[in-house]
Parts: sequence; C-alpha cells; structure tokens
Amino acid sequence: MIKNITALLGVLAAVASLSLADSAPEASAQDTKKMVQNNFVETAQKGVKLSGYIDSGYSYNFTGSGSQSQVNGRFGSDTAQRGDFNLYAAKIAIEKALTSENKAQAGFRTDIMLGEDASYFLNRTAGATGNTDNNSNSLFLEQAYVEIRAPVGNGWDFKVGKFVSILGYEVMERPANMNTTFGLLFNVMPLYYTGVLSSYKFDDYLDGKLGVVNGSNSDNNTTTNPNGSDGVALLAALNVTAPGGNANWSNNFQYSTGNDNNTSVSTTDTSLNTSTATTTANVSAYTLIYNTWGNWAPKFANDKLLLAFNALLGNTSGTAGNIDGTPSSANVSSTWYGAGAYAKYQFNDWFSLCSRGEYLGSNNSTAFGNQGSNNTAVDHVTGNNLWEYTLTAGFNVIDNLLIRAEYRMDWGSNIYNTASGNQNGSQSGGPAYYAGAEVVYSF
Repeated sequence: MIKNITALLGVLAAVASLSLADSAPEASAQDTKKMVQNNFVETAQKGVKLSGYIDSGYSYNFTGSGSQSQVNGRFGSDTAQRGDFNLYAAKIAIEKALTSENKAQAGFRTDIMLGEDASYFLNRTAGATGNTDNNSNSLFLEQAYVEIRAPVGNGWDFKVGKFVSILGYEVMERPANMNTTFGLLFNVMPLYYTGVLSSYKFDDYLDGKLGVVNGSNSDNNTTTNPNGSDGVALLAALNVTAPGGNANWSNNFQYSTGNDNNTSVSTTDTSLNTSTATTTANVSAYTLIYNTWGNWAPKFANDKLLLAFNALLGNTSGTAGNIDGTPSSANVSSTWYGAGAYAKYQFNDWFSLCSRGEYLGSNNSTAFGNQGSNNTAVDHVTGNNLWEYTLTAGFNVIDNLLIRAEYRMDWGSNIYNTASGNQNGSQSGGPAYYAGAEVVYSF
C-alpha cells in the first residue's frame, strides 16, 4: 500500500514538473510565454505600497433648506441642507516611490477616490442645485503618473501624467488639512493637471519646480479657448526651507495661454465685466495665478504649535469673440485675491485645536460663480467679498483613528439666498453657521 502511494506521488510530481515548453509549442507561442513571464505585477513586490483612508462624518448647516443651504464660497459637500451624514471619501493610493539614491530610476503613483468629495472634485458647481447632488458612488482619478529620476546634479525628477496642483496650502485629502471643511481659497484653486512636472533640489534649503501641462482641471487642452486652439499652462514653484527644517516658504505660479477652467464656476458664467451675471461667450484670454504659503513651528513651543499662512492673486484678461451667439469685442477682465491664516496647537498626544480665518475678494462674480443662489437675477456681479472663520478640535484616541469636531461661520457678499427652493429672493450677507463631526481611519 505504501509503495503504491509512493509511486503515485512520484507520478504526480513528474506531471507537475512539466512546463509549457515540454509540449513543443510553435515559436510564436513560445515568445508569448516569455513575454508573459517577464511582465507581471507582483502584489508583494518590494517598494510598492498600498495606503488610503475612509473619511465619513455628519454636517449641519443652520441656513435653512433649498437654495438657502448653498453657502457661497463653500465646497459642495460642505453645504448639505440642514443635517446630513456624509461619506466624504474612500481613498486608495498605490505607489512605488523613488529612493533617496541619486541614480537613474523610475516609480509610479495612482490615487483613486470615491465618495461625495469625488463627485464635487469632478464638478464643484454641482452644489448650486441642492443637496440631491451628493453622490457617494462617484469615482475620481486624482493622480496617475510615472516618476523618473535623471542622475543630473543632485537628481532631477520628472512626473509624467496626471498630478495634483502645485498651488495652495490645503489639499484634496481632508484628513491632511488642519480643518474638516475646505477653505474659501481652496475652492478657487486649480485642483489637478495633466502634463509634465520637473523638480530639482538645489540644496537642503532651496528647491524648485517647472512644468508644462494642459489647462488646470482638465484632462484635455485648455478647453475654453475659441476655435479649438491648443492652449497650455506653464507652472513654476520656488520653495525655501529654513535651517533646522521648522519653517518653509513656498511661491507658486501658473500662466495659462487660454481662459483657464475653474470648476467652481458654472460653465454659463464668464469673466465678462458686464452687467449680466450669466452669459455664454467665446472667450480668448490668458490666466495668471500667483500663490504663496508658508508654515512655521516655533522651537520654543517644542513642536506643539504650528502657524501658517496662504495668499492668492489671480487675473484673467482678454476678449470675447461673441456673447450668446452675437459677435462682440467685449473685454474680459476678472481679478480675484485672498489670504488666510492658520494655527494648530497640540495639547498632548491625543488632543489638538486648529483655527483658520480667510478672506476672498473679486472685482466680479467670476471666481465665485452662482453657488449661493438658484436665481441668477439676484447674483452679485461686482465687488464680491467673503470671509470665514473655522475652529476644529481633533482627537487621536486610537492608532490610525482621527475624530474631529468643527464649528464654522461664513459672511460677506451674498452668502445665500433668503428664499427657499427656486423662489426668487434677496441675497443675505450672513453669517451662515456650520457644525460637524468627522471620523477618519487611515491605513
């Protein structure tokens, strides 16, 4: 009996040792087999990391229902009518980062986000029509790029593909920001680009970036250019780090050869400095944006205190070839500007308190859109000014688990419509109040 079992195991081992090559396939099949064997993704491959988070919470706006809930300047998923449970995001990132070695090497990164934030990253003006736009099933490809290092000087790095904006202090990942809600300045910043971005670190104190991309917030070229012209955007950044690494100052520039895509503004709004709030136009213009931000962790506070600032200046100038189908030579002129201040104090290992105050202004409604109202007749056209103040308490009670509670107040030009639903009404200057809680698990 034992001999028979031994013989059977020997036969099975011999069969298992056979390869496809033993069946003498044709040459083309042999070549295919070699190609498949040499090109595959190994889940346990060294250097490839999987990370992400689940971010959910509850928000309550005290501004009423219908169009009253659409607070001008706020991100879409932060304007839910009255009380609302939110699945802000479920994010997964896969990355093979470059090592610190100055040698020829390559890596990649892909970030995928699902949830209500993903819905509004695709179209930030969706919040203009009401709470029913909240959709946790939306899929947003935040980044997907190849990273290459050329061993030139200290190492010259390149990103090729889709990557997040170089402008702004806040990022698209809520848990990485000081506050739960997105700020006024974040909502008018470019979100992402498709193109090429190079970066070079001159020394421990100075590094810079240069890039050529499509217009911001677009996978295609600058889509608002007339006559199908091939618009691009040029990027530049210069970052200064203080000795000791406890402070840095970042200066970021974007120049677009066309009327750049701002997804916080309805496609029916333009940069026309005219008396009409909503106009469709064939606009030929350029866009220039300058953003500067910095942070400082005073050494006397023993890493408990973090102070930061963020400032923005943008301008779009040019002409409109036609307005609502009628030939025109109307001037396009829009300027927007703003500043914010941030502070965080870490009282102990599990409790922190963050504060944010911001101002955003513009000479017309271009940077603001009509998110504060469903009635375009009452939209503010000139002299927009918005303010907000936010206070956020953070609790790190368990490893990888963050719980935050937040209070926010917004006020300024035409914060929301005083009528309910789609009824006509006058605009209110606020204040508009918000309270919310957030639970984040990261991995």
